[in-house]
Amino acid sequence: MTAPVSLISGVGPGTGSALARRFTEGGYRVALLARNEARLAALEKQLPGAKAYRCDVSDPAQVEAVASAVERDLGNPAVVIHNAVGGAFGTFREIDPEILNRNFQVNTMGLLYLARRFAPAMIAAGKGAIVATGNTSALRGKAGFAGFAPTKAAQRILAEAMARDLGPQGVHVAYLVIDAVIDLEWTRKRWPDRPDDFFIKPKAIADEVWHVAHQDRSAWSFNVEIRPFGEAW
Repeated sequence: MTAPVSLISGVGPGTGSALARRFTEGGYRVALLARNEARLAALEKQLPGAKAYRCDVSDPAQVEAVASAVERDLGNPAVVIHNAVGGAFGTFREIDPEILNRNFQVNTMGLLYLARRFAPAMIAAGKGAIVATGNTSALRGKAGFAGFAPTKAAQRILAEAMARDLGPQGVHVAYLVIDAVIDLEWTRKRWPDRPDDFFIKPKAIADEVWHVAHQDRSAWSFNVEIRPFGEAW
């Protein structure tokens, strides 16, 4: 039996790599998408059956080219995870409008391009899952997140529209709100005095995405929120 295929965008050193490892451990051949070729090449060597593809998901031509390569090399993805993210801090008066537009292209349009490209094969198969990783900015617009929150809110609403469209056709779409600071080298430096349990572990995020992507179709989730036990919300 041929192993299923998972495609993950935004494969960086944190959540993206953890997702790739989790799906490899679960028996998938994983298509690794990111703009950093060196990082992708190193991870590809560590994961049996994984294959790296340089891709800027904000560019529909690149998405099309990579999608065709993935289908040729690995097959049709049964699970697509949009984890690529563009972010920026600043109030609406401080941000460069081009930065907001750039983030929208990565966060929202990237999801659209990937879903439009891979959903038809999932519909034909009568099964599949598309999961977008989001965060608290998808639910609220704080003053300093004007260059980011609008794009994540749009991403969540797009995912919901997709879920209502694709669900009756057998394809599960879900949105994962990560209400936490992810445990990464740069976040540890930014919050040096915080205890370990302040941070959410990339592996724990990956485990939840795995769970959501494999829910029984009689009990699908759409909006899933995860946070450390001590997080105030």
